[in-house]
Amino acid sequence: MSEDPTQSLSQDGLRQILARLDSIDSRLSNVENRLSNVEGRLSALEDKVDRRLQETRPIWEQVLVRLEGVENRMGTLESELRTGLRRIERQIETLAKDVLEVRGDQRDLEKRLDELEPKPTQ
Repeated sequence: MSEDPTQSLSQDGLRQILARLDSIDSRLSNVENRLSNVEGRLSALEDKVDRRLQETRPIWEQVLVRLEGVENRMGTLESELRTGLRRIERQIETLAKDVLEVRGDQRDLEKRLDELEPKPTQ
């Protein structure tokens, strides 16, 4: 069992194995180079994204501040609108009561006028 298994291989077989190993080594080097290129591109892309984030962060912060201001103004406007609508509703109720009173008074006056006017004889 201590004998070398490569001793039984022919010189041609050994050359084929070595050629295949060289081919595998070459392909592996090619893959490593391509992976290194991908890592470089990824690193450049990450740097670019970081720069863009730094460039746009102040813009987004301003947008958020302005949006908060708009929300606050909308809340104030909504509150004022509700208050105004309640006031208008009360005024409409008052006007409706006044109209009913005037109509009642008008009916009373018409009735009194009818009683005062002579009735035509037929």
